[in-house]
Amino acid sequence: MRMLHTMLRVGDLDRSLRFYTEVLGMQLLRRKDYPSGRFTLAFVGYGEESDTTVLELTHNWDQDHYELGKGYGHIALGVEDIQSTCLAISKRGGRVVREPGPMQHGSTVIAFVEDPDGYKVELIQLASREAAS
Repeated sequence: MRMLHTMLRVGDLDRSLRFYTEVLGMQLLRRKDYPSGRFTLAFVGYGEESDTTVLELTHNWDQDHYELGKGYGHIALGVEDIQSTCLAISKRGGRVVREPGPMQHGSTVIAFVEDPDGYKVELIQLASREAAS
């Protein structure tokens, strides 16, 4: 077995696609409308679905907002240079809600950004870069 995708429900698909592709640098892999069900699925990621885990954005046409609830945590992305990644995200209009720094009870360097629907995306400094610093 392998993990295929994680699904998020989004209120405005175009806004979310701009965030994940233009701000976080993912590619739109496929998008399909389901008129009889009144929803659209869009898959984004850093590589082909056959090789990597991707993110499924589900837009229900009659719903423009979701309560995130208390069970959701975050999506995590490994990055080579967390400082420059956060700077680039901010310059592209993304919202960094926790600046890069060590996690509270450890030494791993992390940051958090927030997507347009309020979902948190954790950025984790990859060990290869941390060791070189």
